[in-house]
Amino acid sequence: MPIMRDATTAPSPSPRWTQDAALALVFLTRLPLPAIGPLDGPLAEGASARAMGWFPLVGALVGLAGGAVFALAASLNLPPLAGALLALAATVRLTGGLHEDGAADVADGFGGGRDLARKLEIMRDSRVGSYGVLALVFSVGIRAAALAALPVPAAVAALVAAGALSRCGLAAMARVLSPARRDGLAAAQGRPAMATVLLALVFGIAVAAAALGGLALPTLAASLLGVTAVGALARRHLGGQTGDVFGAAQQVAEAAVLLTLSALIGAAA
Repeated sequence: MPIMRDATTAPSPSPRWTQDAALALVFLTRLPLPAIGPLDGPLAEGASARAMGWFPLVGALVGLAGGAVFALAASLNLPPLAGALLALAATVRLTGGLHEDGAADVADGFGGGRDLARKLEIMRDSRVGSYGVLALVFSVGIRAAALAALPVPAAVAALVAAGALSRCGLAAMARVLSPARRDGLAAAQGRPAMATVLLALVFGIAVAAAALGGLALPTLAASLLGVTAVGALARRHLGGQTGDVFGAAQQVAEAAVLLTLSALIGAAA
């Protein structure tokens, strides 16, 4: 005879916002998380799309980890460029290279595909071609050079802000652009609601304001310009977006934020 559990003793499910935030952390990082209670379905209806609202906070945590490594490298008197590369390596370790992989796939697909089907096929190929390698070299090189030009406190703040701002426009991209594939990750997650788009923007702006003060607005503009540029390319090449496009947009937006900060802080010095 099965043992019946009293309803009063059953664990109460976690609030939806904690599930969405945890899902964002699981999706964007390799950090292990304990179970937070069952979702209302395989991933709960709309949970993946809602989780995008929390992407900027996860990005801020990733940036903070990179900033800690940069500060440690500086305390050991390592050259600024070495510290910048180590900081970026720490962020890649945390994210599993998720965004870098997307940027490389987009570069290969857009650069090597002659039509939509071929571009999507190349982007799904696990191998990295010459366009993808060059995209990674330029992405890491540009971000590292921009970081190395900043003093340590500014570099730490820049990494935190860039981590948040480079992810705050992804929900808007997911809402504006249709999925390019019917069976891809982007199609499975669905389009985020406007409330999710606004939540992501609020989180991104709040983190940037706390980290950068008066420089938050120009860096926000730079990040959104980067996301918009990648979105326009994706519309032209694919007619929509994929998970790889989100990765490419994050990389371009992060580079734009860091370059903007290095220019503004350098000009003020």
